[in-house]
Amino acid sequence: MGTVLLVIHLLVCIFLVACILMQRSTGGALDGLGGGSGASSFLSVRGTGNLLTRTTAILATLLFVTSISLALYYRGQARPAESLLDKAAAEQTVPANNPANDIPQAPVAEK
Repeated sequence: MGTVLLVIHLLVCIFLVACILMQRSTGGALDGLGGGSGASSFLSVRGTGNLLTRTTAILATLLFVTSISLALYYRGQARPAESLLDKAAAEQTVPANNPANDIPQAPVAEK
């Protein structure tokens, strides 16, 4: 369930950013993405503005709903705070310090 909510949340975020960038602004944004006169080539200027405004409002509402849903879903799941450094230190083993093993042995020539 959490994975599905997270995927939906990410898709809503991507579509919301795209919808905001497609809106007409003083800088032009991505309005010319559709070629020629942009998104207004298939709708009137007023219709395009209304469509993008409604779509932005719907996507923003979905973003809030999925954000709150994710927060409530993961609220009861407390993860223990683990540090990678603590975990690596616990897994690392120190070899026993045996002086007899530290001295290299020379090969003995047979007579």
